[in-house]
Amino acid sequence: MLRTELLVAVRATLVTLIGVGLAYPLVTTGVAGAIFPLQAAGSLVSDDSGNVVGSGLIAQAFGKAGYLQPRPSAAGEKGYDAAGSSGSNLGPTSKALHERAAKDLQRLLQENPNAEGPVPAELVTASASGLDPHLSPAAALWQAPRIARARNIDEARVRTIIEANIEGRDLLVLGEPRVNVLLVNRALDRHFGRLPLATR
Repeated sequence: MLRTELLVAVRATLVTLIGVGLAYPLVTTGVAGAIFPLQAAGSLVSDDSGNVVGSGLIAQAFGKAGYLQPRPSAAGEKGYDAAGSSGSNLGPTSKALHERAAKDLQRLLQENPNAEGPVPAELVTASASGLDPHLSPAAALWQAPRIARARNIDEARVRTIIEANIEGRDLLVLGEPRVNVLLVNRALDRHFGRLPLATR
């Protein structure tokens, strides 16, 4: 009796292991690769030479004035570490969060003296993952004067690039309109020339 039950349990375990542990992942990976090859490969973004410069799903630091800058990151020791994706877990009463936000606010005001209106809140607050690749259109357009000055071009041309890269709501109702920082920076390079990259 025990031997029969043991054989049934082993067979059920093997069938489950093969079906759920091997067959299902292979089939879903194959279907995803066939239907959505770019997304299945990590939404990698390449430069004009074909070199991968990042992923459209993961934020990275852009410190040069001629580039759109993303939200701050608490992922990893220096931020923007895809292996250390996490929030800072600092609450609204945290002194460390207040000091970091104040420092970022001061830096943004110094780097963007011609920007109109107050600094958008998302430019001084990290996302939950620390790797959000998007900004709201308002936060992206707020940076346009600095980018135009650094690239020595008319601000309207920068605004046109940003507005052309606004992504709408998913399925017309989910989420908010947004701008992918890496894709906008690639578009700026294509239209106005590449700047040497540097992180803050």
